[in-house]
Amino acid sequence: MEKIIVRGKTALSGRVKISGSKNAAVAILPAAILTAGTVFIENLPDITDVHTMICILENLGVSIRRRGKNALELTPSSIAKIAPSYELVKKMRASYYFMGSLLARFGRAVVPIPGGCDLGPRPIDQHLKGFSALGAGINIEHGMIKLSADKLVGARIYLDVVSIGATINLMIAAAAAEGRTILENAAKEPEIVDLANFLNAMGASIRGAGTDVIRIDGVNKFSGASHTVIPDRIEAGTFMIAAAATGGSVIVEDIIPKHLEATTAKLREMGVRVEVEPERIMVEGVESLLPADLKTFPYPGFPTDLQPPGMVLLTAAKGLSVITENVFDGRYNHVDELKRMGARIKVEGRTALIEGGIGLSGAPVAASDLRSGAALIIAALMADGESQITAVEHVDRGYENFEQKLIHLGASIQRVREKDYNIQSGTRD
Repeated sequence: MEKIIVRGKTALSGRVKISGSKNAAVAILPAAILTAGTVFIENLPDITDVHTMICILENLGVSIRRRGKNALELTPSSIAKIAPSYELVKKMRASYYFMGSLLARFGRAVVPIPGGCDLGPRPIDQHLKGFSALGAGINIEHGMIKLSADKLVGARIYLDVVSIGATINLMIAAAAAEGRTILENAAKEPEIVDLANFLNAMGASIRGAGTDVIRIDGVNKFSGASHTVIPDRIEAGTFMIAAAATGGSVIVEDIIPKHLEATTAKLREMGVRVEVEPERIMVEGVESLLPADLKTFPYPGFPTDLQPPGMVLLTAAKGLSVITENVFDGRYNHVDELKRMGARIKVEGRTALIEGGIGLSGAPVAASDLRSGAALIIAALMADGESQITAVEHVDRGYENFEQKLIHLGASIQRVREKDYNIQSGTRD
């Protein structure tokens, strides 16, 4: 096991380049198996979720060649299985995209109910409702989801709730269905647009991605393709918030600023100086932050993945701030850890009340999921003294070289093995 040691009160300064989007990559990689041709994908983030997805593909029989640290060449012509490994699938929720891709290519799929971050109930009923509408039979037993269809037929599908996962899964499956599928109340995230662009490059016919109505005309053959994954807007937003939280000055580069408009607007509302240019944003912290109300919503609203870092930032704003979490029930796991550091936060259902301006102090804390881990590291950068963050494997799931990028910006941070560090003395054994 490893932990991250942070010495606080460091203002971040410099430039940081943003990696490829985690959420786009973990959708694009399963979708690649729709073709028997060769697919070349660039700008893949070097993170454990992508590593896991690659292992699942190799386990299914996909031939994979690395073309550098962030690029892969995949040839799915030799797939030998329709059932991904349970041991791999349980590591990440996005593995459920293999339901759509295997069903689309082979008419059958056997996928274990997936794992991932514990963010409260996240049912897959909308996925299954859509597969059923496309003509698939569904059987769930012994923790396995079994899908089968002699052929998939296009349908009009209305999602009862806006679901990124269901939108992606059904878009992949419908790309190979006979006839037209109209997907209504679809999610509009940039990662869905990126997936649609990739599928279209392979020969699919998808229109309307990025709106709440997506039209998919199914095709019966897909070709090889080349694709570059979009920048990770959540990583970019995390560094923007870190710059503001530490009173620093950071230029966030290699981004699509439009994807960050909600984050930019909230930072400006709090008094942070933000300058937007093509492909980069400069964030400069201020001495006195203003309190704010923060409400999470599906894109283009403020992203739920930035709520934990956003909460950390609000602890520095003197006065009362309110967060309303409208996406996930279980997205306040970081609150108790922030209280260890001196934060004054009260949670009532989906609402969190933050009494800011008190100041944080270093403490031993534990990450409970990917975004809470990033939030605790930002809190540690703000705090007086030293903090130790354990369970940092969560952070590795979605941030490429996170601590190295922070060190480049001036942070005092290091990763150590827990057995090599004496908690009481704060020294290596």
